[in-house]
Amino acid sequence: MIVVWAIFYPFFMSKSHVAPIELVPQVAKVQHDGMPYPLRIKPEFREIKSIEERKKAFLDYMTPAVNDVNATLRQKRQQLEGIISRYASSGFLTMEERVQLNHLARYCQKDSRDMDLEQVMALRYCVDEIPAQLVLMQAANESAWGTSRFAVDGNNYFGQWCFRKGCGLVPLERTSGNYEVAKFDSPEASIRSYFRNLNTHNAYRSLRAKRHVLRESNQIVTAQALAQELFRYSQRGYAYVDEITAMIRINQKYFEDE
Repeated sequence: MIVVWAIFYPFFMSKSHVAPIELVPQVAKVQHDGMPYPLRIKPEFREIKSIEERKKAFLDYMTPAVNDVNATLRQKRQQLEGIISRYASSGFLTMEERVQLNHLARYCQKDSRDMDLEQVMALRYCVDEIPAQLVLMQAANESAWGTSRFAVDGNNYFGQWCFRKGCGLVPLERTSGNYEVAKFDSPEASIRSYFRNLNTHNAYRSLRAKRHVLRESNQIVTAQALAQELFRYSQRGYAYVDEITAMIRINQKYFEDE
């Protein structure tokens, strides 16, 4: 019944899950190259009564920022492969390459000092893309297609929590604990934080391992494949996995032209 509820009643949002998060400073509306994002007015998703129109508006709005983050990770991945190749062939890195390695390691929450080749190669698990379908379906699920209080008032589209007083919005149903639902300066900041969360948090180690195995065997990294590893994203465990995979399947028509 949970899966049916999530698919056919997308205007509501389950409150029963936890998304672990380690917040990092974010700058509103700034791309990876320091250039500002084109200003886009966020649609009033609550005012769109048609389910089909609301879904399309949500995906049209969110997709460019998701694609931008993936493009950045694709570029950084190529940069990492160049560093690995150089290190493997000569055992030496230029100053520029060391600076690049430091930035990549910091993204992965690692210390680049005295890294050996094996440790540098291990960054491949972290510096990688996440299928846009998975990102978008999780965003749709967690934000009720952009209509939740946390999406509207806090630009939080992924149910990410924080644990410092005043860092976000207090859930109305909170009865204990000091958590809040993180508040972001922009939807783009929420998306970037979600990517780093999945790419670095221990809860999603199996997701990164599966992605790495698929890459190494020259197989396509699909949303369905990685969704199987989201059982720790929610307190609902594998029921949440079933919900996300069902949403990917039911909403496939929106991605058929990709």
